[in-house]
Amino acid sequence: MTTSVIKAQSLTKTVSTKPEHLTILQNVNLDIDSGESVAIVGASGAGKSTLMTLLAGLDVPSEGDVQLLGHSLSSLNDEQRADLRSQHIGFVFQSFLLIPSLSALENVTLPCLLRGEAEDKHRAMQLLDSVGLKERVHHLPSELSGGEQQRVALARAFMLRPQILFADEPTGNLDHETAQNIVEQLFSLNQQHGTTLIMVTHDNALAARCDRVLTMQSGKLQVAKAQSVFADSN
Repeated sequence: MTTSVIKAQSLTKTVSTKPEHLTILQNVNLDIDSGESVAIVGASGAGKSTLMTLLAGLDVPSEGDVQLLGHSLSSLNDEQRADLRSQHIGFVFQSFLLIPSLSALENVTLPCLLRGEAEDKHRAMQLLDSVGLKERVHHLPSELSGGEQQRVALARAFMLRPQILFADEPTGNLDHETAQNIVEQLFSLNQQHGTTLIMVTHDNALAARCDRVLTMQSGKLQVAKAQSVFADSN
């Protein structure tokens, strides 16, 4: 029996622009089960990243609600949402977001410090080893390639054993070969830890690896089979 870890109900997001309101997201409903891998695809400006930020509690909807791990996000304040994310959620972004003055190892253990826990360097070393960076643990981000930096970010995302991992264009800044390596490591770690994966991507091949593909179009969510999604995008 599967368990729903995210339930979005009638999500709408509007922003004020002079002289009118712009609707970015309109009446989105979805359920995501524990351990499921879901790709969110669509054209630029379709609302993909906005949907992800709402599902993760990084922003709040204008209307509707998100149930994240049984918690109604609209009933939580900023601090409570941040605490929920720090306890249960991991993130991988296109821009890596590593701290330049910290080594690879220190970047991976950073979530421990942010949660107020002792650094688990042993686990961090294991994660860096699992993404092929055993020999690079003491290097600064400036001493690593783009692919290596993304692997550090991936190891960091799994540091606190997240129940849900959000990935926003995780291969967007990488060449094809490096992107393929990151994809393999992403799904390998995901399967090892049983983590629910929610990914925004323009990469059709990457989306096809997921259990389900959700298509955003003009702020609305359309559920389609992967084959038809990719056929429409050609």
